[in-house]
Amino acid sequence: MKSAQFVPENAPQQYRGWHWVKTLWPYLMEYRGRVIAALMCLIAAKVASVSMPFLLKHQVDHLSGVGDAVATDWWVWFPLGLLLGYGFVRFMSVFAGELRDLFFGRVTERAMRRMALRVFEHLHKLSLEFHLNRQTGALQRDIERGTNGISFLMRFMIFNIIPTFLELFLVIGLLLANYPPVFGLITSVAVIAYVAYSVKVTEWRTQYVREANRMDSTTHARALDSLLNYETVKYFTAEQREAGFYDDSLARWENARRKNRFSLFSLNSGQALIISSAMASMLLFAAYYVIEGSMTIGDFTLINAFMFQLFLPLNFLGFIYREIKASMANIERMFELLDEQPAVPDSGTQTLNINRGEVRFESVGFAYQNGREILHNLSLTLSAGKTLAIVGGSGAGKSTLTKLLFRFYDVGRGRILIDGQDIRDVPQQALRSVLGIVPQDTVLFNDTLLNNLLYAKPDASEQEIQDVIRMAHLEHLVASCPDGLQTVVGERGLKLSGGEKQRIAIARMLLKRPAIMVFDEATSSLDSRTEKGIMAAIREVAAGHTAMIIAHRLSTVVDADCIAVVEQGEVVESGTHQALLAANGFYAQLWSAQQQSSVEGDQP
Repeated sequence: MKSAQFVPENAPQQYRGWHWVKTLWPYLMEYRGRVIAALMCLIAAKVASVSMPFLLKHQVDHLSGVGDAVATDWWVWFPLGLLLGYGFVRFMSVFAGELRDLFFGRVTERAMRRMALRVFEHLHKLSLEFHLNRQTGALQRDIERGTNGISFLMRFMIFNIIPTFLELFLVIGLLLANYPPVFGLITSVAVIAYVAYSVKVTEWRTQYVREANRMDSTTHARALDSLLNYETVKYFTAEQREAGFYDDSLARWENARRKNRFSLFSLNSGQALIISSAMASMLLFAAYYVIEGSMTIGDFTLINAFMFQLFLPLNFLGFIYREIKASMANIERMFELLDEQPAVPDSGTQTLNINRGEVRFESVGFAYQNGREILHNLSLTLSAGKTLAIVGGSGAGKSTLTKLLFRFYDVGRGRILIDGQDIRDVPQQALRSVLGIVPQDTVLFNDTLLNNLLYAKPDASEQEIQDVIRMAHLEHLVASCPDGLQTVVGERGLKLSGGEKQRIAIARMLLKRPAIMVFDEATSSLDSRTEKGIMAAIREVAAGHTAMIIAHRLSTVVDADCIAVVEQGEVVESGTHQALLAANGFYAQLWSAQQQSSVEGDQP
């Protein structure tokens, strides 16, 4: 992983674990009015909650002091005000809590939205290298769990952890002020023991939460990968094999969940023992003081009410703490994604001025991370308004030129210029806005034909759409589809043939109207007849434009203004088709070999 964007690599784990507070703070402040209103409701709810046991005490003392009052005198001893006050205070405790959630819900939902968007945008900023190594299913699960974890952390950390401790201190203070110190002492010891035990055991069980999350992501990724490659699974009758792999992942997930469940049992049992011991001790002392006469039945009721009011939130606090730790484990991966740095920095600030559309590769050297150098001191010129074809054997580095031109990678040596400007000096978005490509493998969105075309230019007019359909020879496809341009092409465009997808890619590129066109082996997977149709469309749309055609079959580029032969990362020959044949060099050998192969393929 690259150096962290938000957290230093040498930062302690605790800093990284609680770093979410600093990250989410701006989202809290965006709705500071709602946050303040929610806090006021929180305080009101806690004041009402603490006052309820005192109202209950006075009711019990009043009723126990009635003695042998005549039933007809019930209006004398009936504590109407206390009963109504108790009901009102209980209602306000619940109502204020609901208002708090209502006010703060918007804050939480907006934070989830902003954080999910931030991760999504960041993922699109990361380099091709990252996306080649990722697992889409696992990545999706990491983001989903991370955003849900943020919601939990924001709601419960602010409105449960802090208020619970506030209530604990209030109750302990009231007990010490109004009753023998043994009650406050028992409460303090119980709280300390409970918190210490919860922290210790929760830290121990967090490893199992992480393991369960990891297995969940792995299982989801395995299932998604298998379903996306449905046809391949069928081709090789690998259904049972895939089911076995999936079941192995599920078994590891099941084992991780079992350990997680056992650790949860240990945590809950220990917490229940501490609470039960404290409650029993306080009841024993309360009963003793009532018998002794220093406390009333109302006081006994108040102690009992305080115990439930105190230890139920404390028990809930234990649940909240372990869920917070689980949520922090959930968002760890999401923050790690935010820590990822693009391998290709987007630091260019100059304006890209396109005058002619000339592209020059000057002494370019490049190697992927494995250290194997792909390009060696390569120099090429793509003249403005001309078509340059780049040919050569597999692995010669042809497609690498496309990735470098679009800055999916940066050159190791040399530079790439467009109209004399180094492409590293301009923003990547500005660079790619003037480039158009028909890739070797056209992948479409699971949407309509129209929306796949409009992806290049969302505000294109109806006339522009019809023009590119005509230029890319898509009329027959549109006419043959029952729903025309509203036909859904399926996931990755699987409902269309290879030639149809290539024509859509051409139309989409034309709709963008790029200054420079790139065709990256756009016909390599097509049959000869379809290939001829596609190449005719390419020659038609590339006429008069700056175009670079990367091709494996030489027959498709014989009409190019210039042909460059790349072998082992270097340009070994360049010129027109006829000139290269006359030179009887490397190109002539390739041409002869492909012609002979074509003849042999045509023989019965």
